[in-house]
Amino acid sequence: MARQLDYHTIREIFARFQEAEPEPKGELEHVNVYTLVVAVALSAQSTDAGVNKATRDLFKIADTPQKMLDLGLDGLIEHIKTIGLYRQKAKNVIKLSQILVDDYGGEVPNSRAALQSLPGVGRKTANVVLNMWWGQPAQAVDTHIFRVGNRTGIAPGKTVDAVERAIEDNIPADFQRHAHHWLILHGRYHCKARKPLCRTCIIRDLCQYEDKTE
Repeated sequence: MARQLDYHTIREIFARFQEAEPEPKGELEHVNVYTLVVAVALSAQSTDAGVNKATRDLFKIADTPQKMLDLGLDGLIEHIKTIGLYRQKAKNVIKLSQILVDDYGGEVPNSRAALQSLPGVGRKTANVVLNMWWGQPAQAVDTHIFRVGNRTGIAPGKTVDAVERAIEDNIPADFQRHAHHWLILHGRYHCKARKPLCRTCIIRDLCQYEDKTE
């Protein structure tokens, strides 16, 4: 685990991320906030590409909680059976859809606590939805962000919660909204787990990773 980078170095890192990609976007396809919640919940231990392939037709017919309930568990399973853990995920989607209809008038609530009360929605999922849909500077730490945060020194921490706090505490406020996506994209396409692309990395000179590839 690298040591925590200083303020000026972190500012320079995120200035470079911003210059390279001023408006980074999440890669999960969705048509409204409800389908975003469903997509993020389905993406646990699955790839965004795999989820997108499964939900493309699903969201054409079930883009509200009530329509999902009308489709039913078996109908939902038919659409998402290519995704890992699909049976449990399908049960959670049906349960959360019922709660949204019964308790929230079919609308998705926009507090972290309310989101996390939904079946299959943990802190990471709630943070993704708060960030992507409502523009809150919520930091959803996945494996990519955990790796990048610790390798580079941007946000080191032994746990997901520690990395989340390090991001919130150390990344300047003007970069907080997009920090989540910049870090995910950097981890997914450049700072890869097994073979990081250090040679072409735009923050190579600022990163503390000792085993840089040539």
